[in-house]
Amino acid sequence: MNYLLDANTFIEAKNRYYSMSICPGYWQWILQSNAQAGVASIGFIKDELTNGNDELAQWAKDNAHLFIANDDQPTQIAYAQVVQHVMTLTQMKIGAQAEFLRGADPWLVAKAITTGAKIVTHEKLDRNIKRKILIPNVCEHFGVEYIDTFERGCS
Repeated sequence: MNYLLDANTFIEAKNRYYSMSICPGYWQWILQSNAQAGVASIGFIKDELTNGNDELAQWAKDNAHLFIANDDQPTQIAYAQVVQHVMTLTQMKIGAQAEFLRGADPWLVAKAITTGAKIVTHEKLDRNIKRKILIPNVCEHFGVEYIDTFERGCS
């Protein structure tokens, strides 16, 4: 697998620039890229997307093969390392660690650690942020590459 998609890449695309009814080719491209170029996401992202009651939720349900499991031992070990790192971020506002660890983001980073995949996210690196733990900040610590859908890449 080459790329792991964050939930925000699906949600932003649906809500802003690749509406599912106006641009169905984009959503087909994701599926083709899954088969041909290793574009995927994780089960916890699918859970976030299917919590809704809209066309994206239905698309995620219909294309469950795009979302890989995190129950393998290497990912579990990497997740523990991510948790350990996040808990050392004591400069964060109260609750930031719990908020980050409650969602899919730490699992996404853990899966990227174990597979060597790049994470695709709309979050931006911000070394000075105190209110929220960002995927790129955690990626930087673990040497995981990340890109957004409009830039060539970051590491």
